[in-house]
Amino acid sequence: MTAEATDPAQERLRRWRLVLGGDTADGTGCALSGRDAAMDGALTALYGRKDGRSQGGRDRSAGLGASAPSVARWLGDIRTYFPSSVVQVMQRDAIDRLGLATLLLEPEMLEAVEADVHLVGTLLSLNKAMPETTKETARAVVRKVVEDLEKRLATRTRATLTGALDRSARISRPRHHDIDWNRTIAANLKHYLPEHRTIVPERLIGFGRAARSTKKEVILCIDQSGSMAASVVYASVFGAVLASMRTISTRLVVFDTAVVDLTDQLDDPVDVLFGTQLGGGTDINRALAYCQSQITRPADTVVVLISDLYEGGIRDEMLKRVSAMRASGVQFVTLLALSDEGAPAYDREHAAALAALGAPAFACTPDLFPEVMAAAIEKRPLPIPDAA
Repeated sequence: MTAEATDPAQERLRRWRLVLGGDTADGTGCALSGRDAAMDGALTALYGRKDGRSQGGRDRSAGLGASAPSVARWLGDIRTYFPSSVVQVMQRDAIDRLGLATLLLEPEMLEAVEADVHLVGTLLSLNKAMPETTKETARAVVRKVVEDLEKRLATRTRATLTGALDRSARISRPRHHDIDWNRTIAANLKHYLPEHRTIVPERLIGFGRAARSTKKEVILCIDQSGSMAASVVYASVFGAVLASMRTISTRLVVFDTAVVDLTDQLDDPVDVLFGTQLGGGTDINRALAYCQSQITRPADTVVVLISDLYEGGIRDEMLKRVSAMRASGVQFVTLLALSDEGAPAYDREHAAALAALGAPAFACTPDLFPEVMAAAIEKRPLPIPDAA
């Protein structure tokens, strides 16, 4: 709290003044100075109307201009005055409202921004137009975000899926040290002998012993249309995590109207991301045809389609492929998004058709994704969020 806003009533007026933008008719009668005035200037530069007037009529024509130095100074200002979560929102608004994406092609600008998933998506969309002098800086920004995501997601993902793989390999005649005692006791409660206060199990349930051979095959099939940018980032990180597990064979395929297999780059998700090309049309049927051709063990395969389902290819063929894969034993998962943003705009007719085939489409957060994959591996019902 600033010195000029020491009592609660004045503090409320100060906050309303910052929200309303200082129009003479805003009703606060509150003047700003010092840090508050600087914060107001940073907000005005972004949210002031382009015609030079605020929503209430006062001149408000500061703007960011079109030069990298002025934008870089503004980025420094907002990082000084606002927390990181707010900075990321303001950066996205600056790119969307003021058309500043092209300034990200300058290395000095990239060094000034607060890196997050959305910025990575913007950089990937500019990849083909990016000069060589900028690409090294861009890769460093992307790598920082990817490494942060891996730290957040990798350990839990590996632990969750390792447990699922062990449970999916349970055996009925386990050795003593392989017995799953919790499940064995639960399955034999009817054989409890009260006089001896013990259970005499008729059936033992055990964990399968860890095998060096591959237990499951996972194919991530990712729509790289522009609206799926955040999902592409998260899916690439998860793909790299899955590929690091010896008991899962992971394939990563991206598509628009063409299909690109990026499996050989999974050891570095940054290479995967720079191998994508955001934007363009969508041919889900062609992508699924390729994925279908790569399946060698249907009963041990999970196919994850990540798409908003706007199909530019042959709809009926797409649905036939999904039906055929499921009939062969493939676990088919349809995610409308893999991000923290919820469900995007999507083709509801196609989503309903997939649901009728037993492959309901839903938006999945990165935190939920390991549970979704574990359920698919164990062939359990998927943990679909209520809002899906």
